[in-house]
Amino acid sequence: MPGEKSLRAEIDDQLLWAELVRRPLRGVLREREPMSRHTSWRAGGIADRTYHPADLADLAIFLRSLPDTEPVHFVGLGSNLLVRDGGLRGTVILLHGGLKQMRMIARNDAGEACIYAEAGVASPKLSRFAATHNFEGAEFLAGIPGTVGGALAMNAGCYGSETWRHVDRVLTIDRKGELRQRDVSEYRVGYREVVLRTVETDVTDEGATAGPGLIAANAEDIQRSAVPRLSDEWFVAAWFKFASSDGEVARRKVKHLLLTRIATQPLSEPNAGSVFRNPPGSYAAQLIEDCGLKGSRFGGAMVSPKHANFIVNTGTARASDIERLIEELRDSVLREFGILLKPEVCIIGEKNHAA
Repeated sequence: MPGEKSLRAEIDDQLLWAELVRRPLRGVLREREPMSRHTSWRAGGIADRTYHPADLADLAIFLRSLPDTEPVHFVGLGSNLLVRDGGLRGTVILLHGGLKQMRMIARNDAGEACIYAEAGVASPKLSRFAATHNFEGAEFLAGIPGTVGGALAMNAGCYGSETWRHVDRVLTIDRKGELRQRDVSEYRVGYREVVLRTVETDVTDEGATAGPGLIAANAEDIQRSAVPRLSDEWFVAAWFKFASSDGEVARRKVKHLLLTRIATQPLSEPNAGSVFRNPPGSYAAQLIEDCGLKGSRFGGAMVSPKHANFIVNTGTARASDIERLIEELRDSVLREFGILLKPEVCIIGEKNHAA
């Protein structure tokens, strides 16, 4: 039954745990960790294991210690992630606070100044760093409540800007802990989608959850479609290029953007940002509102009265409540307008059929 483990799986888990605790690791390894602690919805099931690496070198050592069959999920701030109540098999890598290096790089190959930022850096922090160093163009990142890794994974964007417009090159890591620099030209980048060209023929369209995928962005914050699921390769850093400008202008833009978010989004309640992608020529929030669904509820989940494309946890929501409400919104818009909304949030894990 989904959500339950066989005796063989339980034994394998214990053997892996015994092996990992003997390794010379500097990060924090936990067993049976509630993912509600690591997602902005504050809901969700239990992960078999989580690992919070001390830094990039520690992450590489840890990945090399895992068996090839171990499912691996990379998570940043969990701000566009829903883990089902039945939990998550395998190991979750928690990047925020570990992969936190950020610095100026004097010049890239084209002679331009760049900012190097690792995947665990919060996107708003990168925005402030750029403004402090007199760069313009990163202000939109202040409106993305995730990490750099998640922003890279889904080409996160808002207010007319997108992450990959400013990427010079990226650094990835694979299951063997090997690092690789990749050029922007190696990826096909679209609206909330990034695909590695060399493996894109192996990537399924909707619903595939096998393989790596997981940091995200709206972040986040889960690397899902962006390094393709079957490549077992994840973003761990990037070099960003922004236009030189008056830093004060950029700082004023950041302040204005944050005030706009406060006025239009339910930031005081647990949420995962925009639930659906905007369909061509329309806005998901407007379609949902036109269906009369603002304020609608299922269990402890509610469509925000402030912004119809946000679902908030009123305090008691289970992941199943949130997923059910997402399905109701999708189905209602399809019936009313003939438009199928595609989720921007990433839903993973196993359903709890006993609940």
